[in-house]
Amino acid sequence: MTAVKHVDVAGIDCGSEDLFLISGPCVIEAEPLMMKTAERLKEMSERLKLPVVFKSSFSKDNRSSLDYFQGPGLEEGLKVLAKIKSAFDLPLLTDIHYPTQAAAAGEVVDIVQIPAYLCMQSELVVAAAKTGKVVNLKHGQFIAPDNMAKPVKKVEASGNDRILLTERGYTFGYNDLIVDPRSFFMMREIGYPVIFDITHTIRKYGIPSKDPRGGTRQYLKVLARAGVAAGVDGIFVETHPNPPEALCDAASQYYLDDLEEFLKPLMELHQLVRPTLT
Repeated sequence: MTAVKHVDVAGIDCGSEDLFLISGPCVIEAEPLMMKTAERLKEMSERLKLPVVFKSSFSKDNRSSLDYFQGPGLEEGLKVLAKIKSAFDLPLLTDIHYPTQAAAAGEVVDIVQIPAYLCMQSELVVAAAKTGKVVNLKHGQFIAPDNMAKPVKKVEASGNDRILLTERGYTFGYNDLIVDPRSFFMMREIGYPVIFDITHTIRKYGIPSKDPRGGTRQYLKVLARAGVAAGVDGIFVETHPNPPEALCDAASQYYLDDLEEFLKPLMELHQLVRPTLT
């Protein structure tokens, strides 16, 4: 197996033997809800000794209808994220959709994320790379996992080798995603830490956010364990205090109250299998 570069995210050693978590609401909602979620994640991180990166989007520009909530926008969203960092000392991740958003996001967050749909957009990837922040490239559901080497090279050619790769499923038929465990191996062979975005793998495209048919939560535990057993470096779980009322991805976000118990067996499994994979 190819040696993986360690990537430092505000003191979190991504690519080491320690599992880490990226978590938070899908999109930035009311500030009190965001602060409550961040506080709970911070407390959980300290109890479990599990490093946590707080994630939320200031805009979801790829929603399937103009009627759906897109977020507060760049300026207001970054203000909320900055307050979270100040209050709870959590590293931050948010995604960008346009090159013009990169510099402002890079001033606040520790990880600039490229959405899966946009992973091959050269100007966007280069703009993210030039912030100097860690760049999380999400695997496009339309390309083979080993082809993620192509956007990786674009980041590297821009003078940045602080890269993370995230799997979120591959398009299978119509409006469905599958997770092929080979993808974790193939992307890790590129040479950077690999994260498994568990909650996005169960989304059903085009179904209204609050419709229970929009996600298949019954598969979350088995998918999560498969990914950890395959040797991922980190896991990505969107969470919300009350998912049915979430303004985005209501059918797939995990219940904040249940997240700690969801994570415990994953941490145990990681400790068991990780030494055999490094």
